[in-house]
Amino acid sequence: MNTIFLVLMFVAFITKEALATQHVVGGSQGWDESTDYNSWTSGQTFKVGDQLVFKYTTGLHSVVELASESAYKNCDLGTALDSKSSGSDVVKLNKAGTRYFACGTLGHCSQGMKVKIKTVTGSAPSSPASSSSSPTTSDASASRSFASFVMVVAFLATFLLYVF
Repeated sequence: MNTIFLVLMFVAFITKEALATQHVVGGSQGWDESTDYNSWTSGQTFKVGDQLVFKYTTGLHSVVELASESAYKNCDLGTALDSKSSGSDVVKLNKAGTRYFACGTLGHCSQGMKVKIKTVTGSAPSSPASSSSSPTTSDASASRSFASFVMVVAFLATFLLYVF
């Protein structure tokens, strides 16, 4: 019986992770100065458990998480909560609320290279804008297919453990 419980807990964890959506910030353009981030965010729903992926040229840009809306509006990088510079940074949206990100390169934030992300709770799948502006649509579909596969395998494993 303990084995069945452990298998079910494992499946629940895997399924939750598999259903999370990765949002490539800026869609196919990535994290750069020419992207209209207000338009990009308007077509998306960001849910707890989803991830933001910032893709950019290392050394040219960075990602700075700002502490407040005021810091966001004024491009006050002195209030940074976190800073990343790998060129492929992942930020997990672990709670509901609003988070603020800007490029840490001098002048880029004031040129519009900043994004405000509103994360909501909920059980419906996240909605990336479209496949043309965000490559995550097929990724989310593949994740859901994988999650279904994992659930079927877990069910069969639990059934076999119970019978034998």
